[in-house]
Amino acid sequence: MRALPPTARACVLCAVLCAVGCVLPALTDPATPWAAVALLAAVYAGCELLARRSPGTGSFFAVLLAAALLLPPAAAALTAVPGALLGAAEHPPYGVRRVWHAAQLVLAVRAAAEVPALFGGVRRPPDFPYALLPALAAALGLCLALTALDGVVRAAAERLPARTVRDALVRSLAPHTVHGLAGLMMAVLWRSPFGPPAALVVLLPMYISSWVFAQYHRERAAHRATIRALVQAVDIKDQYTRGHSERVGRASAMIAGELGMAGDRLEALRFAGILHDVGKLGVPTRLLRKDGPLTPDERRVIELHPEYGHEMVRGIGFLGEARAAILHHHERLDGSGYPYGLSGQQIPEFARVVAIADAFDAMTSTRSYRRARPVDAALRELLRCAGTQFDPLMVEAFVRALARHGWHPAVTADEPDAHPHGAVPPARARAAAPGPPADLEHPA
Repeated sequence: MRALPPTARACVLCAVLCAVGCVLPALTDPATPWAAVALLAAVYAGCELLARRSPGTGSFFAVLLAAALLLPPAAAALTAVPGALLGAAEHPPYGVRRVWHAAQLVLAVRAAAEVPALFGGVRRPPDFPYALLPALAAALGLCLALTALDGVVRAAAERLPARTVRDALVRSLAPHTVHGLAGLMMAVLWRSPFGPPAALVVLLPMYISSWVFAQYHRERAAHRATIRALVQAVDIKDQYTRGHSERVGRASAMIAGELGMAGDRLEALRFAGILHDVGKLGVPTRLLRKDGPLTPDERRVIELHPEYGHEMVRGIGFLGEARAAILHHHERLDGSGYPYGLSGQQIPEFARVVAIADAFDAMTSTRSYRRARPVDAALRELLRCAGTQFDPLMVEAFVRALARHGWHPAVTADEPDAHPHGAVPPARARAAAPGPPADLEHPA
């Protein structure tokens, strides 16, 4: 426990002592149904071992909720202990994490077993549909207890804000409701003429759905890894805009949220912002780092980067609409952009969003050749160019998003202190290439 702060250690110790108090009545009560406790504990332990061998398959709280509906509260809490101690621990100290998890589950299952009493209790045996409301109440009790305990220990160990607990609670409500219904099915079948073997059948579809869900998350993790690798390659090649891609992705997502986008579409737009400059991998490094202004021919070469980027991501299916944004993010509403001179609604929606995010971050980021503009000045520039270079509705959406969330740009130059006293090296004089004001900050 030396790796944990003292407050976190105190939380773990208090939880363990409370958990012991929760299960103690079952250990001293001669009426405890030990056969059912042992069987349910063994089933849950087996599920945890299976999840340990196949990471990402999730937790089988339905077994614990079935125990909460079938057994006295103290006995139900006891069923969680073997599985929690045998389950996976992602980070050290592993022993402490398993003990904490066991105590957390004991307290949560005890709470889940006590909650149905507020709704008239659960008949023994549980019957459907009369046990539906108590079962959902038990699931809610488990969810609240797990989230609260997790929030307390994380706040003590990592000093996370209170909203983290609230967000975790919102995310966990739906899955715990599903577990509650599955737990009710297990409890009903357990006491049916078919007995415990019939109840275990409920675990099969749960395992399959958990496995599918885990595969989905692995695929999403692979997508993020692919994008991260591409962005790192761009940052290495064009060191003067390090971090620019991630911030453009964040700004694009802010605009998307204000426009009412959500789910996969919002994520695709964030990917578009992150990958908008991936085509720079096809531009000669000497041009990206050239000392002095660009010649017209060199500028034309750099202006090929949207097409290079589109070719690079053409085969990445999960990007969807993001590919069009990568190709067209330098188009302008008045038709004077590149590579195809599209105008107005011909420009894809994602590209119009990324164009605003790209120009804004370029203006508000400090580079080695000039200081960042204040956010207010950058917004005035966007508003001035709305209708000619940028979509006015999207600029207004971005203004609203910034008013709600704020903006905290970071330095993107390779060496912020390389040019003291605000000296501007001639090597970056290309920032003053001809073009409308927004392009003066980000010519390519």
